[in-house]
Amino acid sequence: MSPDLWVPGAAEPSLEGFVTRLLHQIEQYTSTHASDQSHVEVELVDGARLSVESISADPGYGFLTLTTAGEQVIIPIGSIRRIKLGPADADQKPGFSLPSPNT
Repeated sequence: MSPDLWVPGAAEPSLEGFVTRLLHQIEQYTSTHASDQSHVEVELVDGARLSVESISADPGYGFLTLTTAGEQVIIPIGSIRRIKLGPADADQKPGFSLPSPNT
């Protein structure tokens, strides 16, 4: 995690907790909009924008895995500038796959 996000006296942030909360936010967004799936776009600090199909807290140690169009990209969490949610569109904006409740 980025040291400039840490507040003295606070517990160290958990990467797994971040991903869990992010997945919850995506699930909430999807349930309140007309589309069956949401489109998730991750913008990196270098300006690159990735349409993401899934997110995993693996491998850990400050890195997470983004799955994009059949490829996996492992990035440091500090390289994320923003995450944008919107309705999925079969032609232009692929949908995000939320994990099943059993995983």
